[in-house]
Amino acid sequence: MVENGGVDSELIGRLRSDLTAAGFSVAALTGLWGVDADAALHRNQRVPALRALAALRESLGRAVPSATLARLFVLGLPVAREELAEALPTLGVDGAGQLGLVAADATAAQVRPLLDLRPYSFIDAHGASSWWIASDLGELALGHPLGESHVLGVGGASVTLSGLLMPIEVERALDLGTGCGIQAMHAARNGRRVVATDISERALELAALNAELNGIRSIEFRLGSLFEPVAGERFDHIISNPPFVITPRAEGVPAYEYRDGGMVGDGLVEAVIRGIPEHLTADGVAQLLGNWEYRGDGDAFDRMRSWLDDSLDAWIIEREVQQPSEYAETWIRDGGTRPGTPEFDRLYASWLDDFAARGVNRVGFGYMLLRRRPAHATTPPLRRFERLHGSLGQNNAGLGSHLADSLGAWDWQAATDDASLLAAHLTVAPDVTEERHYWPGASDPTLMTLHQGGGFGRSVQLDTALAALVGASDGELSVGAIIAALAQLLDASVADLTAALLPAVRDLVTDGFLRPPGLS
Repeated sequence: MVENGGVDSELIGRLRSDLTAAGFSVAALTGLWGVDADAALHRNQRVPALRALAALRESLGRAVPSATLARLFVLGLPVAREELAEALPTLGVDGAGQLGLVAADATAAQVRPLLDLRPYSFIDAHGASSWWIASDLGELALGHPLGESHVLGVGGASVTLSGLLMPIEVERALDLGTGCGIQAMHAARNGRRVVATDISERALELAALNAELNGIRSIEFRLGSLFEPVAGERFDHIISNPPFVITPRAEGVPAYEYRDGGMVGDGLVEAVIRGIPEHLTADGVAQLLGNWEYRGDGDAFDRMRSWLDDSLDAWIIEREVQQPSEYAETWIRDGGTRPGTPEFDRLYASWLDDFAARGVNRVGFGYMLLRRRPAHATTPPLRRFERLHGSLGQNNAGLGSHLADSLGAWDWQAATDDASLLAAHLTVAPDVTEERHYWPGASDPTLMTLHQGGGFGRSVQLDTALAALVGASDGELSVGAIIAALAQLLDASVADLTAALLPAVRDLVTDGFLRPPGLS
């Protein structure tokens, strides 16, 4: 890599050509070692993959370029110099050394990796695509705990956030704390110009390499903390997987740049939220991940409400809660320190002491969607705080589109008075199903539930009237006409039935069960 974050476009172009020719893809890796070895690698175990590569080599009697690259860059093990030269014929071993990918001593028979480089595939609103992503070697390749300046590759949080990104076409986007650059690259799929910031110069170097390797040239990389590199600027879309991990501010506790923002408790997440309003354009959207603390008898959501400016709409979704002990164990292991060692126990005590000092009894994790309200907004700001714990029943592909649709539906129903809602012709979303339970021999159901196939996979229990209204919502009749018909069938007052059903209809519209006219 060129100094000061620059990249050697000519050498990276050769690397791109060689990776393409070798067929170095996610599907190819699975083909090399199988789904079971893939799963083992996700558990940080490489023996099954190594055995599969050894069997392939024995059966063919030679090295395969994709297998050489997989052994070197994915499994983090040395390969023979001549085999790497065969796998990278255009770039060459010396070129790989110049890019900082390998230690390329001309006198050595073997070449060892200096970076992790692997394929990454995804599906978004534009369709299926794939990239190659370089990052620092992980604990498996290093054989010891990570360094504090470690640059992480595509992890679970990265995949989660990229799946949440709303597919909105924008002029300018900001990736705050870009790391290896993965979110900035995703942002470039919808933004004409992207600014990516990070406090780590090394992270920016790797992010620039990744952008160039994948032919993305609309990203500007800037060094600095939080919003300092973009002071006075506004963006249409702000994205951040910030270093939100709550870390003790104690001597001897590693401060990993990729996950630790250097603040006490959840102060980093608070600082990001408080800084967003002055950097969003009107109707601009910010999407980020984060942790938040539950202190004493208080609710973390109450604390988070105090961080919000009235200029912002906010939709906060908590996906998981951990006890302090679970949280400590998770992040100590993440840094490569193994349980059962004196170092693990020392760090564990530091974490628990830190939580105890603030009275923290739980830590939440989730998604934050913020939107800057127009200056002329007349409706109250959106304040939606939800706990959606457990599995979604699907991967999070498509959640970005669902979030965008939900915001549009919220805006529609918030701006629609009751008279206009009664006049609206609604339709049931195509992913919605209804489940009914009956006692044996009964003609009427004892339980009726709507299920959402996409989005967050919500379920809503129905009474007789609401079930009938949903069933009749095919776009032919207005909500008011359906309620009037139901009032006759149920021998109920139209006014009473309207008062009971309209709030539920608004919720079903916002959650995507019912679709208003003109919205996808």
